[in-house]
Amino acid sequence: MPGRGYAIFDSGIGRCGIAWGDLGILGVQLPETREIETRRRMLRQYPDAREIRPPLSVETAIEGIVALLRGKPADLSDVALDISGISAFNARVYAFARAIPRGETRSYAEVAASLKASGAVHSVAQAITRNPFMIIVPCHRVLGDGGHADKISPNGGAISKRRLLSIEGTGSSGSKTLFDVLLPVAPLRPQG
Repeated sequence: MPGRGYAIFDSGIGRCGIAWGDLGILGVQLPETREIETRRRMLRQYPDAREIRPPLSVETAIEGIVALLRGKPADLSDVALDISGISAFNARVYAFARAIPRGETRSYAEVAASLKASGAVHSVAQAITRNPFMIIVPCHRVLGDGGHADKISPNGGAISKRRLLSIEGTGSSGSKTLFDVLLPVAPLRPQG
């Protein structure tokens, strides 16, 4: 993967973005309300990246992200991440979050305790809200006290944690959210 690149791709929830560099994935952007906003956000975050065709390793990551956003199982644990600009603590939080199985959640306090940093609940919450690797690092599986699906990374676009958990089939009730009723899973755009 020479240099930095990015691509915009279709998913079950809209047009997403992914950026990569020599060391792996730099970030994933879930859809904003309009594709142009997703594209602008990618360009702001990765100004030195060019829009190019993704290499095979990134294509594999995209396929996994698309599957997960359609409610299908996929394993993204082998996707290489470029964590060179990530603090050591945040990298530990992201590694822990990657190990949370689909369909399960953890609280900020549980993550902090598992990292032997029980006094760092606030730091865990900050790390989760700064997650640049949406879906690959499933920060939506880490919830606030009482199981509240609150803040999501700015890279989450217009998508909420509740929506992502709903797609995975996770949740305490079978009731639909307003988002589920008004914005059903979008079909793929025709290729051509």
